[in-house]
Amino acid sequence: MTIAATTAPSTTANTNNPLGSLTANMNDFLQLLMTQLKNQDPTTPMDSTQFTGQLVQFASVEQQVNTNTGIQTLIQLAQSNNVLQSSSLIGKTVTATSSQISVQGGTGSIQFNTPAAEPVTITVTDSTGATLAQTSLTSTAGANAWTWDGKDSTGQQRPDGAYTVTVLGGPQGTTPAAIPFTVSGLATGVTTSNNTEQVLIGQLTLPVSAIQSVGS
Repeated sequence: MTIAATTAPSTTANTNNPLGSLTANMNDFLQLLMTQLKNQDPTTPMDSTQFTGQLVQFASVEQQVNTNTGIQTLIQLAQSNNVLQSSSLIGKTVTATSSQISVQGGTGSIQFNTPAAEPVTITVTDSTGATLAQTSLTSTAGANAWTWDGKDSTGQQRPDGAYTVTVLGGPQGTTPAAIPFTVSGLATGVTTSNNTEQVLIGQLTLPVSAIQSVGS
């Protein structure tokens, strides 16, 4: 079971960190203002209108920093809350759209629909694109399901993990076309990355928005 909140790697460069850049600018402005006060000509003091305007600018920058800090805190709280809500998926069978099948406990399942009975070819490939298994069948009109036993063409059992699947079909005598499909598996964890909540189905990671249904 995995519940994690992760964020994308951040950079220390202020140019890529708006809040850090804003804070640095505020500090620079404050230092310049103090230097200006220390070195002004006593016989010709700084114009009060200018001084007031600069103080207003300083206060405005400070307010922007505080506002951005507050917004970041709210975002982090929202992300944590979303992860907690998504954690209710753990231990349940979920069906989601994906180009990969999740093999758990040696098997993985997909579902697809065809308007009529037609020849269908299902191919499973690994991360290098090499074909592991391929099967041809005749679908039934409407909903169809197919389960891979995790064995490649040589009969070797492949380890649990995520494998790419293609489903091609069409009426007899026509050029096969891709058939949309969904995958099913047991949700084993939730996480967040790049402000997106994701569900783990074994070693397959999908955005929560990809989930089509949740079973028991």
